[in-house]
Amino acid sequence: MTRTHSKTCTQSILALATPFLLAAVLPLHAAESVGAKYEKITEIEGTVVDLLCEVAKKCLPNCGEGKRQLAIKMSDGKLLVAAKNPELFAGAVADLAPLCGKVIKADGILFENPKMPIYMVQGIKTDPKAAEYTPLEGFTKAWTARNKAAAGASDEWFRNDPVVKAQIDATGPLGRPDLKPKAP
Repeated sequence: MTRTHSKTCTQSILALATPFLLAAVLPLHAAESVGAKYEKITEIEGTVVDLLCEVAKKCLPNCGEGKRQLAIKMSDGKLLVAAKNPELFAGAVADLAPLCGKVIKADGILFENPKMPIYMVQGIKTDPKAAEYTPLEGFTKAWTARNKAAAGASDEWFRNDPVVKAQIDATGPLGRPDLKPKAP
């Protein structure tokens, strides 16, 4: 084997092995970027908690039975508001409420806004040894079950939601009856 042939073989092996070596070294995330300011794809581990209970000590059983804002409490006591999930950009409560008080691993986007950091949970693991994250899909399942007649009419679920429509009828599209949107 010539020296040139040996060099070419070595380069070919390195070219083929590089993606596998990087995958072994770099963390793999289930989370996907949304291109927002302050975003950082981050894997965290913490306990699912009722935010109002943690902050104001106004606690209800089972994190408010799915009717309260939830957070993930880190081991250092820091609270990350679990404000959204990627599915329909809706809340994460439907998926996290059954995990109240449990330690989870989450993959998502940390918005490190200095005024208020929030965490957009995209996947969770209740078993740290699990190979893959479970995507958050609870909101759509629960909303569709509650609103069978409106489901499927549009990808924009909020345009078909009876609660949203009733609120707009009561307070106007801008949240105040005295404010009217400008015509285009």
